[in-house]
Amino acid sequence: MATQATTITGAAQTARRIHITRMDAIGIVLLLLGLFVIFRILNIGYDGDLKSILTLEPGSAENVAKITVPAHPFLMVMSVLFVLSGAMSVLRLTGRTESIAPERTFQRWMLALLIVCGLLVIPGIMIAAVAGGRTNITTMFSESLRLATPLAIGAMAGLWCERAGVVNIAIEGMMLFAACMGFTMLFYMQRDYPDMDLNLALFLGVVVAVLCGGLAALLHAWLSITFKTDQIVSGTVINILAVGVTSFVRREYLLSTEAGTVTLPNVEIPLLADIPIIGEPLFNNKPIFYLMFVIIIASHVILFHTRWGLRTRSIGEHPHAADTLGINVNRMRWINVFAAGLIAGLAGAWFSLEATGRFTDNMTRGSGFIALASLIFGKWTPFGAFTGALLFGFSDALGVRLQSEGGGFQALDIDVPVQFLQMVPYLVTIIVLAGLIGRAQGPKAVGKPYEKE
Repeated sequence: MATQATTITGAAQTARRIHITRMDAIGIVLLLLGLFVIFRILNIGYDGDLKSILTLEPGSAENVAKITVPAHPFLMVMSVLFVLSGAMSVLRLTGRTESIAPERTFQRWMLALLIVCGLLVIPGIMIAAVAGGRTNITTMFSESLRLATPLAIGAMAGLWCERAGVVNIAIEGMMLFAACMGFTMLFYMQRDYPDMDLNLALFLGVVVAVLCGGLAALLHAWLSITFKTDQIVSGTVINILAVGVTSFVRREYLLSTEAGTVTLPNVEIPLLADIPIIGEPLFNNKPIFYLMFVIIIASHVILFHTRWGLRTRSIGEHPHAADTLGINVNRMRWINVFAAGLIAGLAGAWFSLEATGRFTDNMTRGSGFIALASLIFGKWTPFGAFTGALLFGFSDALGVRLQSEGGGFQALDIDVPVQFLQMVPYLVTIIVLAGLIGRAQGPKAVGKPYEKE
């Protein structure tokens, strides 16, 4: 019996030792990536003089502020850190950490090294891509913010719904409806009222886009709150409906118009726009870009520092308890879903009226779903969701920049097919949701229709 008990105990300890945590999995991935980069550099020939130039402002490399980085030395140091991080994961899995340091101390070192490695990934990608050339990192920063705009605004639309207990996967459809109808309004104003001020026509287009997002949200509220339809099904119906209706409108009415590429004008903020490096991308931009920050800050203040926000969070967590305190749960959900639709409509207006000046079929390209991923990444908080949107915006900008740099990593002599570069933001979405954010626990009552007892 003693031998059997010892065997069972040993088996249990072995099972515990081979339990792979998220930290271990990330470390092993970094280990493989570091080994690949090291062997690749050694295979093509180590060149200590190969340099990547990262400029901070436009102009010739000789006359602007710049950072010159030896590509191969930087990548080798980065890869060694990756390998070390992975080796620590392997040691932890094999249970041999006690000879080095106590378990808790070892995990702290391991976490610190993983954070350092994570911070090195983005500059490592940039340096590997532009080796032997240069790129403007201020432009990358500006593009990341620009591409994050609809994602951050869309995430706020999801936030207002889900904090009130209503799943909103219809953000994509709301944005698509708004982009189409706002653009349609603009061109009918131009056609029927040629003497109208262009900025006024653009403003009316944005208003129509916002209202269309609100109308789509009312449909979602009607189905999911009043009729208690499954909220995932309701959102899916709206997304499918948006694809069909907007495609029909474009084919029947917009293709026959003499469409131009008119967009909302830049609004320069005096003095702030003159700040070196960050002034131009942050303070000489377009209206919806500025409204993004207004909506994020307002969402944080209202949700966490007002009575309305407290009630909204309560009906998303414990609607029955809120009801006993006299809060009309379904009415508040209706209002919050409608507000979310208005916000999603503004995100849709960004695509057709601020970014491109035209409307094409399915032009949102899954941005509504990436906005939801940003919301989950940010743990259902406004600033956290904005951080997630910045990450996905950067990944999109990075894919575009890699294409412009020749579609590959010059320091590693690797060419990447353009189709894979176009997949970058979606791959980042999968990686972040599947492996990096950990368990994401939304409001407890989200997705559950409320019936008054």
